[in-house]
Amino acid sequence: MNNDANLARLLQAFFTDRLMRQRQASPHTIASYRDTFCLLLRFVQKKTKKAPSALSLMELDAPLIGDFLDHLEADRGNSPRSRNVRLAAIHSFFRYVALYEPAFSALTQRVLAMPSKRHERIQIEFLTRTEVEAVLAAPDQTTWFGRRDRTLLLLAVQTGLRVSELINLGCQDIVLGHGAYVRCLGKGRKTRCTPLRSDAVKALHQWLRERHGQLTDPLFPSQRGSSLSRDSIEHLVAKHVAKAREHCPSLKLKHVSPHVLRHSAAMDLLQHGVDRAVIALWLGHESVETTQVYLHASLEMKEQALEKTTPLSVPRGRYRPDDTLLAFLTSL
Repeated sequence: MNNDANLARLLQAFFTDRLMRQRQASPHTIASYRDTFCLLLRFVQKKTKKAPSALSLMELDAPLIGDFLDHLEADRGNSPRSRNVRLAAIHSFFRYVALYEPAFSALTQRVLAMPSKRHERIQIEFLTRTEVEAVLAAPDQTTWFGRRDRTLLLLAVQTGLRVSELINLGCQDIVLGHGAYVRCLGKGRKTRCTPLRSDAVKALHQWLRERHGQLTDPLFPSQRGSSLSRDSIEHLVAKHVAKAREHCPSLKLKHVSPHVLRHSAAMDLLQHGVDRAVIALWLGHESVETTQVYLHASLEMKEQALEKTTPLSVPRGRYRPDDTLLAFLTSL
């Protein structure tokens, strides 16, 4: 068995052929996988005193990968969830190895058998209607940036678009008029259309008129005219939430990120009786089961269920049928 250069050759082919050409993975997926293997190779280099380009595939055995995962949690302070993301990237690579290098089947089976780590599921954070109104009122409407930020926040909290989807929106992706909607390219390169309420339509109509951009220009540009970065959106959300806390004390107890706005959109739909399957389509989820977290987070729905029950101290009654004449009249 020839182990020389197997790792370098396979890893390069995994990124260029498997991820980019065959799967057409998104830039976010490629960046996540890239970071995983950069961390892994640096860890192995420190442990074996070998340059990454000189490593053989057989040296990436299950015990070493287990040590790497422990290192992520113990030394880098990563959460079990982050650890599992790194392991998923490693599993993806070894599934590729299993297809193209069957001679390493024993190695790949041992690595692929490594399980994800169980972890506590943190209850999702979301904003109430009052909190959403406070955040939307925070941007200064007398400035260009304030009008841009309010339109972005309104669109995010109504449609539940991901940050990456907001960043990639162009002026041509907003369709106004009867049946207005926003079109975006979501995860898995799937295009979806999300309808807009009248308040969002009005805000976007005014913004597009002020924006006065070409069809392919970013809908929400930076000061230089380019697309906003993820950091920029996180910064503007944090800035306006900090101002909103002055008028809405309940926001002081919450850490509000752009993804919390997405959760808020889903919770608003759920509390208004929208079916989970529709919410999954609205948010671009692969599975309806993904929306299950919103059921667990809705205290209001749990309180409504509680109201349908009776206290333990109340004696149980006995059913007595209505009088025959009253039953006849009721049936009419």
